[in-house]
Amino acid sequence: MPRQLLFLTVATAVMLNGCTTMKPANSPMNAAAERYVKLVLAVGEHDPDYVDAYYGPPAWRNEGKKAKRSLAEIHADALALAGALRSTAVPADPMLALRRNYLIRQTEALVTRVEMLEGKKLTFDEESKALYDAVAPHHPEAYFQGLLADLEKELPGAGSLPERIENYRSGFVIPKEKLDAVFKEAIAACRARTLEHISLPPGETFTVEYVTNKSWSGYNWFKGNYTSLIQVNTDLPIFIDRAIDLACHEGYPGHHVYNTLLEKNLVRDRGWVELSVYPLFSPQSLIAEGSANYGIDVAFPADERVDFEKVHLFPLAGLDATSAAQYYRIQELTSKLSYAGNEAARRYLDGEIDAAAAAGWLTRYALMAPERARQRVRFIDQYRSYVINYNLGKDLVAQYVERHAAGDPQARWPVFAELLSSPRLPSALEQ
Repeated sequence: MPRQLLFLTVATAVMLNGCTTMKPANSPMNAAAERYVKLVLAVGEHDPDYVDAYYGPPAWRNEGKKAKRSLAEIHADALALAGALRSTAVPADPMLALRRNYLIRQTEALVTRVEMLEGKKLTFDEESKALYDAVAPHHPEAYFQGLLADLEKELPGAGSLPERIENYRSGFVIPKEKLDAVFKEAIAACRARTLEHISLPPGETFTVEYVTNKSWSGYNWFKGNYTSLIQVNTDLPIFIDRAIDLACHEGYPGHHVYNTLLEKNLVRDRGWVELSVYPLFSPQSLIAEGSANYGIDVAFPADERVDFEKVHLFPLAGLDATSAAQYYRIQELTSKLSYAGNEAARRYLDGEIDAAAAAGWLTRYALMAPERARQRVRFIDQYRSYVINYNLGKDLVAQYVERHAAGDPQARWPVFAELLSSPRLPSALEQ
């Protein structure tokens, strides 16, 4: 290994949001990591959605607010940092190699985001590749029409299929007065199942808030010190399946666990300060969203989920548990339409259709109720090609874990935990 990439044994204490971690002294990679963090914070002064989480030294954030660097300055510095990182040799240690590649690719995505803020126009696919290190597959209308035909057989009747789906699903809405109790039960189950397989540090916890007037259905705000704030949007009716989905995705073993493991294993134990900041428009998001969605299946395999919900969640919500099996058969078929959302976003952002047509596409091919489809278009307006991180991210994470688990369901957990504790890139999931 070249001398400039060796981590020295002498260490210095660094304060991260009030907690002491150990940082190897005089490491060029650590210096690059600090420079990267400050660049992310600088971009955040121009883009309020960019910094999703930060629990590094408060002085660095204050420095960024005070300096208020221009986009041109940030762009030049980021280009220089990416070039310097690319010129370093690849370390022999696999984790150090992951770290180097992560810093390079995250910095390159930062460059792209700054260029977009400066007015650069990219196609949907160009943007997703530059920001998230992946491109979602293209599907023609015939692909979705075939999936809709399967749903027609499962739910025959009068009216259009979107209308029938919406009428059917209306019988599975969690009453607002029972929402908190149902979520607490789901969270407890997700946590218990996760802790059977993944060790989490003492004191990890999160709180739940119910909010309105958002373009998303749920959000995890990681605060550092192993804590999160999870917000659930109650603008639209919340169906029974969303209890486990949100509890797993935002909490256990999803975003809360992912961020907690990164803080414990990489920021505190290794002193890798680059993981103390999370830029939303970056390759890290595909791993974050993909693992959070796949984590639902890891914690609750299909049959186990239906059995659990029939006994616990359906009665708690006052719903008919005898309908649970059919409800989830329909949910499974409907979930296969998720890539219709990518197609709507691609066509809309590439200027092929307008907002109304995008909402219409989502109603017709993703079977979203009109109001929910309009909310999704607002999400696309705000987050653009980010939509690929949910379905493509899940598929890539699932393929990675299943391949390394070699078909053993119990082996999925350690592979999954390893992924959550490493700075792996989307393009590396094929390895």
